[in-house]
Amino acid sequence: MPDEEIQTLNRPGAPAVPAPTRSAAPASARTRSQPKPEPAWLGPVLIVGIVLAALNLRPAITSLGALFEEVRTGLGMSGTVAGLITSVPALCFAVFGVTAPRLSRRFGPAAVVCAGMAAVAAGLLIRPFAQGAAGFLAASALSLAGIALTNVLLPVIVKRWFPDRVGTMTGLYSMALALGTSLAAAVTVPMTSALGGSWRAGLLVWAVLALVAVLPWLPVAAAARREMRAAASGPGATVRADAGPKIVRSRTAWALACYFGLQATGAYITMGWLPQIFRDAGVSASTAGVLLAVTMVMGVPLAFVIPSLAGRMRNQGAIAVTLGLFGLAGYTGLYFAPAAGAWAWALLLGVSNCAFPLVITMIGLRAKSPAGVVKLSAFAQSVGYLISIPGPLLVGALYQHSGGWDLPLTVMASLLVPQIALGILAGRDRTIEDECGMRD
Repeated sequence: MPDEEIQTLNRPGAPAVPAPTRSAAPASARTRSQPKPEPAWLGPVLIVGIVLAALNLRPAITSLGALFEEVRTGLGMSGTVAGLITSVPALCFAVFGVTAPRLSRRFGPAAVVCAGMAAVAAGLLIRPFAQGAAGFLAASALSLAGIALTNVLLPVIVKRWFPDRVGTMTGLYSMALALGTSLAAAVTVPMTSALGGSWRAGLLVWAVLALVAVLPWLPVAAAARREMRAAASGPGATVRADAGPKIVRSRTAWALACYFGLQATGAYITMGWLPQIFRDAGVSASTAGVLLAVTMVMGVPLAFVIPSLAGRMRNQGAIAVTLGLFGLAGYTGLYFAPAAGAWAWALLLGVSNCAFPLVITMIGLRAKSPAGVVKLSAFAQSVGYLISIPGPLLVGALYQHSGGWDLPLTVMASLLVPQIALGILAGRDRTIEDECGMRD
């Protein structure tokens, strides 16, 4: 059966496609060759699970950022250890993301996402009770490992169960991800104050949201495992379902990975340094914090609009160019008039940072099958996060060396030029299977 027909079975509620009948085949064999339709409840539960998972992909990081000074003091962290913790997320995303394809082949993507959400919840439950920096770092790494796996596999889940709605579903979970990021940054401090002022209580609250996210994935993972066992015992079980393309041979895969890395670099630099840029320009600390929140909140509505638009386009390069130009305008404004146009620059950079939902959508569009998507997602995100690690550190070093923001801002703006070029390459209407010479 061609892959296109197989993929139609992946949609919730899709009708079973009967296998070709042969007079010599016994009736029992014909019955086994007819896959059962998926249960009606699977689609709605999957949507809830995707949204809840996406909500939990960043609070482990941004809630800590809001209370980082209190955590450092409470655990007696040295400056070196504190710097290590700030660089751990991107490193974990790169290292653990590489394992997602193998785990997905062995257990199925739904089961791995379920386990990933459980790891996020476990790490967030353990972390507040750590009595030292090592224990805190280990618990954080557990949560980040779960986030890394889910980062890679959510595009696969969308491609697997919603192949005709890649843009819409990617927009839905990108919007939920942006909402979770902003929510944790905005409410962690006031919520901590309401709970008595303990940073431990403030961080522990986010474990509750992660525990809730595990629940819808339990029945989904069980249903997916039953389907895998049925497929393994049916005709053609000896064919490797994971036989995807050799990803390193694809120029589109490399373009996506580098585009992912540069957009992540810009996002981490913005989150880490934008308030300081405004404060050094004479903006108050409280207003600088609000300006960062504005930049982050811009991602909530646009994270839904951009993937939906990208999913209807054959070539997404124009969107990549537009987002890059918004970033160039924002950095130019910060260079010449950081305080006078602070609100405008925050809005422009917020739009530019929506390159993340765009690249996630392109990952789903640049591969034909779930097997291709899982390889492309793992490759693009792992390589991309490795590329992003030096960016914030380089900007900090340039700021300290030059004593101002002119040189760092010039570097930040210049990085958008190759980002735009890579977005044009990644947005071309082609798939990694075609580039690697694979047939459908």
